[in-house]
Amino acid sequence: MSVTATKYFWRAFSIIVAIAFAYASVLTKLSRDWWSDENYSHGLLIPFIIGYILWIRRDKFASSRTNASVWLGGAAIGFALFALWAGVAGAELYTQRMSLVLLIAGIVVYFWGLPLLKLVLIPFLLLILAIPIPAIIFNKIAFPLQLFASRCAVWSMQTLGIPVLRQGNVIELKPLNSFETKKLEVVEACSGIRSLMTLITLAVVFAYFTHPNSDKDDPKTYRYGMVRSTIIVLSAVPIAIFTNALRVSGTGVLSHYYGTQIADGFFHSFSGWVVYVVAFLMLFGVGWLLDRFKPKPGSSEKHQNSADSTSRLKSTANVVSVEGTE
Repeated sequence: MSVTATKYFWRAFSIIVAIAFAYASVLTKLSRDWWSDENYSHGLLIPFIIGYILWIRRDKFASSRTNASVWLGGAAIGFALFALWAGVAGAELYTQRMSLVLLIAGIVVYFWGLPLLKLVLIPFLLLILAIPIPAIIFNKIAFPLQLFASRCAVWSMQTLGIPVLRQGNVIELKPLNSFETKKLEVVEACSGIRSLMTLITLAVVFAYFTHPNSDKDDPKTYRYGMVRSTIIVLSAVPIAIFTNALRVSGTGVLSHYYGTQIADGFFHSFSGWVVYVVAFLMLFGVGWLLDRFKPKPGSSEKHQNSADSTSRLKSTANVVSVEGTE
């Protein structure tokens, strides 16, 4: 190993050790949340996905133009450490975790500059999506989704002629061959926020790996790639909400015919996996539909070449005309 390589190795090793020491408790709690909180269990796969993305793009990183920004990177690092201190002092986990993302971004800018940071925006986005949001924001999202799923279930059952009554997120129905009503509660786990968080992350990964190869010199295909990725990611929200509402509606209908115990049995777990499969197929369908409008590669370049050829022919004709006049 050369002296330069050894110097870079020890520099990288020192930075990693320093980050691990400063964020030991943050990383430990984050790993524990990924392992125990089913709403963010997809976070366990994020480090491996990020590592794979960095590996397959290593040649592009090596060939990218570096323009280290010491002042900007240093300011980001300083602000990240301040956010870590503020998060610890205020017992706010989200601030502590986001400071880690900002710290890593600051280090990238400090040593390599903004051009390299632009190349790793997707890994940073995936890391942010894997960080649990504050409970107050989580509840603000989850409860309306619970009510929406409850309304959809009641509407589906009433459409099928099943007598049902809804009180908030509690559905009251009378199963067949039963003399008393049963209550079916749409709890937080059935709100759909779990599939929403996972599907948005999956949409980002899907859009990234299926992004059409386009050159910035070809505005038409480059613009198409950006629009396609944006639509795929945004479509994950209605898809997740729709599939979860379909799941809750199906549970309500089956509870009428087979009893409310089905909501806690095998069907409940199995339907959860079915929802993910259906949601991904719908996401894949959105990508397939968008690919029908994909412009032909190099169409803009051909148009430009044709325009240049026409311009050259006109110039040649003018020269010939002038020479003939003389």
